[in-house]
Amino acid sequence: MMSEINVTPFVDVMLVLLIIFMVTAPLMTTGVDIDLPSANTPPVEVTGDQLVIGMAKDGSLTLARGTNAAQSLTREQLEANLAEEGKQHPGQAVYVQADGALPYQEVMTLLELAKNAGIPKVGLVTQPAKAQP
Repeated sequence: MMSEINVTPFVDVMLVLLIIFMVTAPLMTTGVDIDLPSANTPPVEVTGDQLVIGMAKDGSLTLARGTNAAQSLTREQLEANLAEEGKQHPGQAVYVQADGALPYQEVMTLLELAKNAGIPKVGLVTQPAKAQP
């Protein structure tokens, strides 16, 4: 009598697992909707009604409207101000200006704050690339 391992149940289980992973994998991704400008767009002119959230290297937060001076805020104050702006000006865009040395997670928290406050459009402020000699 020759004994062999029956691999049919093993293959059946693997196929079921494969189907489960194929169905659930797209559902596991999350993200924040961000409107980013393309690389070859001209700089945006600052007007009186643009909101700019700033985050320094030490984690301190500021909020400025247009050319007005930025005011230092705590996270709770920033959340309240963004919620108020989202209610008063639906469709208002906000720009995030974060220090380049900050971890990506810190910048993502600012994007999440804006989205949760009802501000659908978020832009990232960058410096133009330096021309190569």
